[in-house]
Amino acid sequence: MYRCEVPTLGGFVQQVAVSYLAHGYFFYVAGIIPEGKDPRRVDEKLVQRYRLDISKWARARRKRAGLANVAYVRHCRFFVLLATHGEHPFFEEEGAAVRDVRRVPIKFGSYSIGFRGGHPHVRIAAATMLDLKEQLRRLALRRSSADLAEILHRLPFEPYAPIRSQFCELLRLVNRTRAVAGLDRVPNTCLRFRRKPLRVFGDAVRLVAAPSDSPSQTL
Repeated sequence: MYRCEVPTLGGFVQQVAVSYLAHGYFFYVAGIIPEGKDPRRVDEKLVQRYRLDISKWARARRKRAGLANVAYVRHCRFFVLLATHGEHPFFEEEGAAVRDVRRVPIKFGSYSIGFRGGHPHVRIAAATMLDLKEQLRRLALRRSSADLAEILHRLPFEPYAPIRSQFCELLRLVNRTRAVAGLDRVPNTCLRFRRKPLRVFGDAVRLVAAPSDSPSQTL
């Protein structure tokens, strides 16, 4: 059975970035399933249309033959179809809707999921960062350092490397604002810097993987 429904936003982001983009699934189509349609029926339709439920051996053969492989993942009503380089009906069916994540990041749930410098690149979306800066700038003079530390610690984003940099940017903004007013600093120990692998499909962590393009890869 092809697993594609991810119950949590963090698991969805991890599956897209770590399991797909990191394995060369750069081309994508994203969309929202309309209200009134059963998401699982849509899942079944797309899995059948693009023949996604194939073995890792079949994917490896396709890759050696210069053919593309396609993956599909969904969180609530938001879905992404992703493909590797090569020939596949996906490119003809989806046409101009296909984007390259290296040029146009996937944006969902206040995350921006792209690919830079040979690695997946997960950031807090620009509009969300602007909102956070404005909110924290106001709170910096109204809340205690302990309260602000708790707010920063609880920011609802998984601390991927680019997000850790954004966390530090937000902390610097808070401390600059407080310094002007002669208030004590918020310590950087409040920031979350370690990201733990999440359970994507509700199974053990070791099962979190993309459909393999290599027969030697453990699923």
